[in-house]
Amino acid sequence: MVQTILIPMLLGFAVFMCGMKLMELALHRLAGPYLTRFLARSTATPIHGLVIGTASTAFLQSSTAVTVIAIGMVNAGLLTFPRTLGIILGTNIGTCITTELIGLNLNKLAMPLLIVAMCTWLVTALFGEIRLFPAIRSARWLDTLRSSSVVLCGFGLLLTGITMMQGVGPAVQDSPLFGWFLDKADDSLWWGLAAGAILTAAVHSSAAVIGIIMGFVSIGAMPIELGIAVVLGANIGTCATALLASIGGTKAGQYVAWSHVVLNAGGALLFMPFTGELTLLSEWISSSPAGQIAHTQTIFNILSSLFALPFCYLGAFRRLDPVR
Repeated sequence: MVQTILIPMLLGFAVFMCGMKLMELALHRLAGPYLTRFLARSTATPIHGLVIGTASTAFLQSSTAVTVIAIGMVNAGLLTFPRTLGIILGTNIGTCITTELIGLNLNKLAMPLLIVAMCTWLVTALFGEIRLFPAIRSARWLDTLRSSSVVLCGFGLLLTGITMMQGVGPAVQDSPLFGWFLDKADDSLWWGLAAGAILTAAVHSSAAVIGIIMGFVSIGAMPIELGIAVVLGANIGTCATALLASIGGTKAGQYVAWSHVVLNAGGALLFMPFTGELTLLSEWISSSPAGQIAHTQTIFNILSSLFALPFCYLGAFRRLDPVR
């Protein structure tokens, strides 16, 4: 079990997280100096915050990064709690880009992306550190090109890590522990919800957990209904990082983290009874098992955010904004 499941899973997860962090850091370097000012100026209403949160998360490829930035800005007094409500709703929508890309089964592009990223980075080194052409050594496009190459490298590593983690599917399918879990899940899909929440809280990445579930569903190791339940649980588990980031901060910053918990946990509990309907809808949209899981995540996050959006306009929240 250690050699066939644990070690390949840990290696795949390490490669996946390395790719995610490379993408996040490189994209943050490209847009970070402008993102903070953009968030502060463009969140006057919840609908504006939703749009900005969606775009920011889709660009940074990390809902956790945008949520932590919002908590930090609230703690620093640069943003008020009511103005983050729309951002939190938008992060849930924007994060679906990652799972949709994983659901496209782009694993074969991993090596070409890594090669292109390495060649691009070498070009920036020739013009920059090696000073092949000193006249353009300090050109701004070099930094942009280098960050873009790191983004490509990160995405290539992400696909590689997903492939490695999904490769343990047959071994997991034959393990007694997985058989026990499937027996319990046959009695109640709430076991899947709990498993998704615990795994995501432990690894701090809902995309990694959902990517693994896509692999299990694709090989028939897990029924689609159970996979959807795990996806709903993963949305609860992803709140753990926001709660950790709010520790020691202001009350307003803690309100931001708890609003994230209320949105994701409330949405998951609301949609759990409709797992069958979500399964039918995802099967109608896509015939690919991995695509069905990705589409379910997208449908859940969009509907949850749109359902919660009107509540952000309640007077109790608006009166908490001193700017108004």
